[in-house]
Amino acid sequence: MQQRTLGTSGLQVSALGLGCMGLSFGLGPATETSEAIKLIRDAVERGVTFFDTAEVYGPFVNEEVVGEALAPFRKDVVIATKFGFEPDPSNDGKWTAANSKPEHIKQVVEGSLKRLKTDTIDLLYQHRVDKNTPIEETAGAVKELIQAGKVKHFGLSEAGAKTIRRAHAVQPVTALQSEYSLFWREPEESVMPTLEELGIGFVPFSPLGRGFLTGTITAQTTFAAGDIRSTLPRYNGEARDANQALVEVVGKFAEQKRAKPSQVALAWLLAQKPWIVPIPGTTKLARLEENLGGATLALSAEEVRTLNEASAAITIQGERYSEVNARLIDR
Repeated sequence: MQQRTLGTSGLQVSALGLGCMGLSFGLGPATETSEAIKLIRDAVERGVTFFDTAEVYGPFVNEEVVGEALAPFRKDVVIATKFGFEPDPSNDGKWTAANSKPEHIKQVVEGSLKRLKTDTIDLLYQHRVDKNTPIEETAGAVKELIQAGKVKHFGLSEAGAKTIRRAHAVQPVTALQSEYSLFWREPEESVMPTLEELGIGFVPFSPLGRGFLTGTITAQTTFAAGDIRSTLPRYNGEARDANQALVEVVGKFAEQKRAKPSQVALAWLLAQKPWIVPIPGTTKLARLEENLGGATLALSAEEVRTLNEASAAITIQGERYSEVNARLIDR
């Protein structure tokens, strides 16, 4: 697979990474451990070198799976994980409370290193901006971890442009991870100009709109227990029906290209900027192979423009997150 560099950091990764969250958390029952490990190793065999996890996925379980799966290939892969959450007593103990205090970060990293079976975390993200902790303190703590050799690169997730600049002034930010796809194009105006100016890479999560852009979610789809999409407004009711207009646009374009909708959606992202590295997730080998085909699907400038215009003409219905999660988004 082709390699890309995240901004000006020098961190090279495969053009498509693998988002590992869904193997353990967020999309219904967890994949059996041996099968999850096999899928991750199948990705390595197919050229994927960039793997994304987090302390909160499980919690803890996903890091353990990723660590076990990648142990034989550790020198050849890049592992990204995240800090920034803790149990929230006001929300039934769910991991929705933000905590990016320096002492907490250092404690989390020690646990992540053990679960990931590694001496160094390649890319450490702040999972969500902690509005109770100055970002300068958070960036300073990560800087100390980098100086200690426990972390190599610093990242942010769902951070706004002002926060990115403040963090970058303390410790250079290698990558921003935020939702970005044909289903959610807001980052093009809010953060991408800042990323380009500062030389920061962009790692879109949910690049397939949590599966919506594949055309597999219809009015008849019922989400499994534990699937976070059941709580997200844009995937339910009238919003889901209205948003099918975008699915139809992508589907028709894919037919013309003799490709899958997922491949078109990923190729479109890759065509936006050379420092963008999407991390689609899956639990199935067939879907993994389908997604990786997006890295080799060439789109002309005219085709990209056609998709840009067609998607921009459709107003996506429904909020991106429920109220509890929305308050953690930094803008």
